[in-house]
Amino acid sequence: MLLIASCRYPARDLPGAWLQIDRDRPLRQPDVPYEPSSDRAIGAMLELAAPHREDVIYDLGCGDGRVVIDAVRLSGARGVGVDLDPKLVRLAQANAARAGVSGHVSFYTRDLFETELREASVVFLFLWPEINRRLLPKLLRELRPGARIVSNMHDMGEYAPTRRITLQGGPQPHHVYLWVVPDSAAK
Repeated sequence: MLLIASCRYPARDLPGAWLQIDRDRPLRQPDVPYEPSSDRAIGAMLELAAPHREDVIYDLGCGDGRVVIDAVRLSGARGVGVDLDPKLVRLAQANAARAGVSGHVSFYTRDLFETELREASVVFLFLWPEINRRLLPKLLRELRPGARIVSNMHDMGEYAPTRRITLQGGPQPHHVYLWVVPDSAAK
């Protein structure tokens, strides 16, 4: 289905005054393919994040929303999920409604690199190492000291984690990482 929206640029600058947007296509080519976190990984992520009612929990590249939904359901906190793919955002919204937490979590079709993070106290990631490293300066710049960053499977290069859980049982160890934003993070 195509939606037609007025364009924010003057008609003289574009071939036409209207821009067609396909509401089923991602905003741009995703940085990583969608791969849901396992239940064991989600459990480890929640253990590391230790969410509580006062938290504002963000999941960048939220996919089906299970991580932030479980965090909100566990803690009573408020959550935000962002994903480039509008189909996944709609799936996450439906999952939140089924879980009974749709009043506490919002999902948006957004680019994680353009998402404002200043209100977040917990940020969940399941991206690739190079995307984590590219995102790190933004996280350190926008998050307050004490904010927790939790990544399923991938580290942030030379930026040492505060804590790590290793999940055994697969062909190779599976790590889940925690970083706590220090007082000295660049602002």
